[in-house]
Amino acid sequence: MTAVSLDTVPSPLGGVARRLLHDSAYVLLGLPIALAGFVVAMAGISLSAGLLVTTLGLPVLAGTLYATRALADVERFRLPGVLRQPRVRPVYRGPRPGAGFWARVLTPVRDAQSWLDFTHALFKLPVALLTFVLLLVWWAVAVTGSLYWVYDWAIPRGPGDQDLSQLIGMGDGAAARIFLNVAIGVFCLFTLPLVARGCAVLQAAFARSLLTGVAEMRNRISTLEDQKQAAASAEATALRRLERDIHDGPQQRLVRLAMDLSRARQQLAGDPEAAGRTLDEAVAQTRETLSELRTLSRGIAPPILVDRGLPSALAALAGRSLVPVELAVEPDLGTPAGRLDPAVENSAYFVVAEALTNVAKHSGATRCQVTVTRRVGRLEIAVVDDGVGGAHLAKGHGLAGVADRVRATGGTLDVVSPAGGPTELHVELPR
Repeated sequence: MTAVSLDTVPSPLGGVARRLLHDSAYVLLGLPIALAGFVVAMAGISLSAGLLVTTLGLPVLAGTLYATRALADVERFRLPGVLRQPRVRPVYRGPRPGAGFWARVLTPVRDAQSWLDFTHALFKLPVALLTFVLLLVWWAVAVTGSLYWVYDWAIPRGPGDQDLSQLIGMGDGAAARIFLNVAIGVFCLFTLPLVARGCAVLQAAFARSLLTGVAEMRNRISTLEDQKQAAASAEATALRRLERDIHDGPQQRLVRLAMDLSRARQQLAGDPEAAGRTLDEAVAQTRETLSELRTLSRGIAPPILVDRGLPSALAALAGRSLVPVELAVEPDLGTPAGRLDPAVENSAYFVVAEALTNVAKHSGATRCQVTVTRRVGRLEIAVVDDGVGGAHLAKGHGLAGVADRVRATGGTLDVVSPAGGPTELHVELPR
């Protein structure tokens, strides 16, 4: 039996305390930052407005926007710790190459995000002041109220003084007074993490809406455009490959079948035996054509994937592979309750099928391992072979189509393939 130290076990109370201290520091430090931003914004805009009749007004305005941008960067640096999101910084407008002095000066003035940074610096102070006062009062009541029983005796009281316990009818004794104050303090102490979290999120949400909201929207648009282009590229590649396969396979066999049938018709009257042999060849051509069409249909929409799910479809792929495959797939992915979205299943099947095809054609591997695992919010696929390595995602290579298909779904693809092998293909698909 392995002994486990209690020091290594994470404590929920420790996590709450760390989050409380982090949120409190964010809120309390937010006030001096907001005050600095307000002073810079007000002084800068007032000075630039006063100097606008001269040529100095615009440079002062540009300098003010650069100053509020720096303060905005400080706030962006603090945001991920509260919102638990990746750090996002907008792309600011830059001066054109060869631009003159005034064009460079006016660059931040023409940038929308610079004005959003200025707006944040100007209007953050009321939000920061409200949350600062609320949290500071809550901390004070929580600490002083919880410890009231320690210093109650030291509080001077005059003959006409009344305590809160007397005002609400709880009695005029020391016990009632101490009980009420400690109860209020304990209540504030237990609710302090919630209040601190709410104040921090309020400040951070206001900052995020102005400082990173537009940038996040632009990044999302860029991601969607990239996924759209990847989907179009993957679809075009699949169609070209299907057209080539049909042209090189079934179409040629059908042409030969038509020629065999025409020859059999000519031989039927003069040489029935030769006509029979020709018809036998035509029947063989028909069977081979049907087999190739079934193979092509499995690459488009395999019936086993639709009927029995991903584990059975991948097992059929592994069974047809020219390289021995060790397959590990969670069995519940094939049950009605555990099946994935059809689009995710099709993408996973395509990824594994293309990966096994590349292994058979290019890797020189003697064995291959395929692992499919369901995680929270994603499906992980790993394909590892012991081949010669050297695989990459350049256009014209087998993995380029896999990369387009994965990007079209919003997933990620990583390839580790040093010279000499092994090759590791890791794919994550959102679900």
